[in-house]
Amino acid sequence: MRHIELEVQLGGMQERDVSKGNCRGLSVSLTVITLLLGSTPTLLKATGPLTPSVGKPVFPPAGDFAPKWPQQPRPAANAPNILLIMLDDEGFGASSSFGGLVPTPNFDRLARQGARYNNFNTTGMCSPSRASLLTGRYPHNAAMGALSDLAAGYDGYSSVIPKSTSTIAQVLKEHGYGTAMFGKAHFTPPWELTAAGPFDRWPTGLGFEHFYGFLQGDTNQYAPNLVVDNRYVTPPVDPDYFFEKDIADQTIRWIDEQNHADPAKPFFIYYAPGATHAPHHAPADWIARFKGQFDDGWDEVRARIFARQRAAGIIPASTRLTPRPAELPAWDSLSSDQKQVAARFMEAYAAQLSYVDAQIGRLLDTLEKTGKADNTMIILIQGDNGASGEGGVEGTFYEQSLNFSAPESPAYKLANMDKIGGPLSDNMYPAGWAWAMNTPFRWFKQNASHFGAIRNGMTIRWPGHIASTGSVRQQFSHISDIAPTIFEAAGITVPVELNGVRQKPIDGISLAYTFQQPKAPAQRKTQYFEILENVSIYHDGWVAATRPTYMPWQLFSADRPKVSFNDREWQLYNVANDFSEYRDLSAQQPERLHALQTLFLDEAKKNNVLPIHDLGEGGAGRPGLATRSTYTYAADTANVHVSAAPPLGGKAYSIDVDALLSDTGRNGVMVAQGGRFSGFSFYLKDGVPTFAYNAIPPRVFTVQANRALSPGEHHVIVRFEPDGGKEGSGTLRFTIDGADAGGGQLPVTLKRFWFTEGLDVGKDLMTPVSPDYEGPNSFPGVIRSVQFRLQ
Repeated sequence: MRHIELEVQLGGMQERDVSKGNCRGLSVSLTVITLLLGSTPTLLKATGPLTPSVGKPVFPPAGDFAPKWPQQPRPAANAPNILLIMLDDEGFGASSSFGGLVPTPNFDRLARQGARYNNFNTTGMCSPSRASLLTGRYPHNAAMGALSDLAAGYDGYSSVIPKSTSTIAQVLKEHGYGTAMFGKAHFTPPWELTAAGPFDRWPTGLGFEHFYGFLQGDTNQYAPNLVVDNRYVTPPVDPDYFFEKDIADQTIRWIDEQNHADPAKPFFIYYAPGATHAPHHAPADWIARFKGQFDDGWDEVRARIFARQRAAGIIPASTRLTPRPAELPAWDSLSSDQKQVAARFMEAYAAQLSYVDAQIGRLLDTLEKTGKADNTMIILIQGDNGASGEGGVEGTFYEQSLNFSAPESPAYKLANMDKIGGPLSDNMYPAGWAWAMNTPFRWFKQNASHFGAIRNGMTIRWPGHIASTGSVRQQFSHISDIAPTIFEAAGITVPVELNGVRQKPIDGISLAYTFQQPKAPAQRKTQYFEILENVSIYHDGWVAATRPTYMPWQLFSADRPKVSFNDREWQLYNVANDFSEYRDLSAQQPERLHALQTLFLDEAKKNNVLPIHDLGEGGAGRPGLATRSTYTYAADTANVHVSAAPPLGGKAYSIDVDALLSDTGRNGVMVAQGGRFSGFSFYLKDGVPTFAYNAIPPRVFTVQANRALSPGEHHVIVRFEPDGGKEGSGTLRFTIDGADAGGGQLPVTLKRFWFTEGLDVGKDLMTPVSPDYEGPNSFPGVIRSVQFRLQ
């Protein structure tokens, strides 16, 4: 193929072969024409002189052409709307629809109108469940073998969902569905979370035409790190703002807009509340509803839930209640003060779950009002994993405390007990409550070896398609089964190729076979599970599982017990007859255990599970943006994501600010990162340069310069020099316009800040780093520039 340029003039034509750089003289030339020979019809041949035509050419009229339009994809006739709902960290026995003590009337409503599944399994952790849910593949086949935050450089763990594992949203959009997502994503690689993108693995890059929610593992319900489509935005300034209500409002608005624009177009909505992941925030009046309801403690609450589950037929009558792990204290062993605080933690959790049920009820009412309820399949998954024990034995007032090895004082929690669940807390309940919420199973989120981590209640409602509504289905199923179930309901054949990329086979099995036959034999015979070296394998009614070697609250602890995977203790359960994994049969049937171990290895090889590795292994060469030694920002900078902000932990650094201070104000932020629960702020207080370092309250340290700024231009610098102390301590010094301005000590610093708030210049958005001010505390003047220099 070659490009030909023809230059036509009155007396001749010149042809230039562009690909070879040669020119040949011809005879006639009128204008310049470019032809792509071999790929388009020849419009003018350069084989001889141009012969003048006689008379004007006649062009055919438009009436000779039948109108033809590019066709938009149309779904199958009567294709249902799909509302896919998945809560976070709920636990099998939490809601009233699965025997729990937390009233969830709208979950109960769906259970009456549909079918509950008591043998439905997730992956044991957030990101893997979400990737498996949306792609229909096992998590390691979607490159999400662990939290996206814990990505490793192995095929099954990179957190980079490949284009060969298309999502439900991508497939349904190609078949004419409107698609939208509201709530928690948590499937984007950490280094792709900034405003620079790429956005391929943001929800809008994975088939959702609209996204309203947050991208990482959790968020502040009162001040979320909010994303709309592919932009970070500041939440509304409203004292009554609450995230769960906001996403319900947004979803209802989207349904109404779609209905007004094209009532016949079906929709796919993925609704993923932040509840009931920490922080367990809830409006104060909802928390008050549960006052005193959990004073009897987790041992008694668990026994009550178990009795309710058996009485309602949610679990087999033969089920035995597994005992409390030795790692958890008995409720009666707690002091009176400890019981008060622990009960308040649970009241906040219960309020959050009950509140989100009410918001989902508003969605159900909207479907009824718009006439769409009867043609909408609703799938409710009550948790992306089991309830979380990450709050530790005592619970945490601030979620970050255990992650950052910052122990909390029991006296502090007692003194601030009434704030639990409110905007000044970032709370996570004690692990004893997670154990109770996972009734009748043992263990917690992370421990994918046992049902406490992977067994979640699930309900499907689809009017006219499900027999024996209100009943319980017992077929063993997996979260990857949801995608093919939706495809079958929508009359869609899973594409072999999408957008030019050959697709991996779907691992899931459609659950449609259970709709009309409640007691149909389970079609899933084998399923592996693996999270953070906790593994299990299910096969034909048997489970082989490793016993956890550490508790979830020890994950980031320096003294976390470490046991080589090949040295792990394995257990064996006949779950066909032992629903709760009560009795370990490994000593009685070692041959069966060995056969299942071999089967697990085979499944691991087939599904990118290898290498099974410890936290931190495989991180060499991990992509990242925070690799520079200098970072410069302008006055309009807002909410720079933590993965792109200067990494100050363990480093010497300086922050240089050029600013014009007006004569109308004396207080305001020059630059801040983070917020109420961790971060730093460099600001003016009564005109004095001040540096606050929030190392998780109450560890908030403030150092001031020795003099105030006058109105006008100033160059202010703060420098930090670590002194090698165990807790990251060091010295701060200020410089004002080139002259030393004093300083002081920071006794504690953190290796990193929490991901829920970014870096701002000239203000402190969302929540304030320092109790000295309320946000945004805008700077009274003009910030010319802010520059960080890191050693």
